Amino acid sequence: MSTASLSASVRTETGKGAARKIRQAGNIPAVIYGHGRESQSLVLNARDTDKLLKSIAISSTVIELAIDGKTARTLIREVQRHPFKRTITHMDFQELVAGETVSVHCPIVYIGVPEGVRLEGGLLDQIMHQLHIEADSSSIPNHIDVDVSSLKIGNTLHVSDLKLPAGIKVLDEPGNTVCIVQVPKVAVEPIVDGAAEPEVIRAKPKADEK
Repeated sequence: MSTASLSASVRTETGKGAARKIRQAGNIPAVIYGHGRESQSLVLNARDTDKLLKSIAISSTVIELAIDGKTARTLIREVQRHPFKRTITHMDFQELVAGETVSVHCPIVYIGVPEGVRLEGGLLDQIMHQLHIEADSSSIPNHIDVDVSSLKIGNTLHVSDLKLPAGIKVLDEPGNTVCIVQVPKVAVEPIVDGAAEPEVIRAKPKADEK
């Protein structure tokens, strides 16, 4: 399970006007919620938060959120961004409770080189890059390993074919395609019937030569 740390402070003012002032000061308005606790409005440092998000798998990393001296284990549930500037405008955190299960989108890591690629020149087409799973909040995997080394050309791996760690439940449809080894594409050169005849350009006769 991957973890990271971030600091936050409680904010008492709410509403669009208060959120605008927070952003103008170089901070991000946020909220934390969870089972057994009331929603709480927070303030995050924009620079620290942006740096953190660039270094983690956002959907599956547990964030140790330090709030005015107290720490809460959380998951990032939503990151809102400005439509043009792409700066973060708001974030939602869900507090994790021991013994409860949570759903996360976990990155897929493909292991090995398919037989159809090594021996037959095929191409591995990775359809899915993350898996929607349900796991205990204390044992969220960093990623899901998918071994593709035995796949031959034309072989397809579905969600139902995956071998997952104990305690992990997949929420994606069993029939969804995870990856497929495609037939290699062969470049076809156009067939030319014959060389083109050179075009003969004749000079136009002068008026007195007609």
